[in-house]
Amino acid sequence: MGLLARTFTWWNNQTWGTWLFTKRRGELVGQDDQGNQYYRERDGRRRWVIYNGDVEASRVPPEWHAWLHYTVDAPPTEKPPVVKPWEKPKEPNLTGTPAAYAPPGALQAGGVRPPATGDYEAWRPE
Repeated sequence: MGLLARTFTWWNNQTWGTWLFTKRRGELVGQDDQGNQYYRERDGRRRWVIYNGDVEASRVPPEWHAWLHYTVDAPPTEKPPVVKPWEKPKEPNLTGTPAAYAPPGALQAGGVRPPATGDYEAWRPE
């Protein structure tokens, strides 16, 4: 990554300021299955994540999201959440990607609408 991109852009990864703040005041709390690293300030006032790859908030698992937003006090590394048998694994947000859902008739799905069934009557102003 170039020096200018690293200095001024946060969407490519952490900036120099975040890197320096993390090294000086951050305490590594844990890492999730995607390689994202979670930190807290040594006095416990702030919590943050350093993404491994694309900076996308939907990549944060629910248990880490709860810890980042002070919903729970202990991070998942200290007190793992109880996994219910009906819970599904977390899926990434596919909006804006080629794998995003496209209903029938959408341009992404070929743009061909099914023929009208005759149960629609167009409105005409009088």
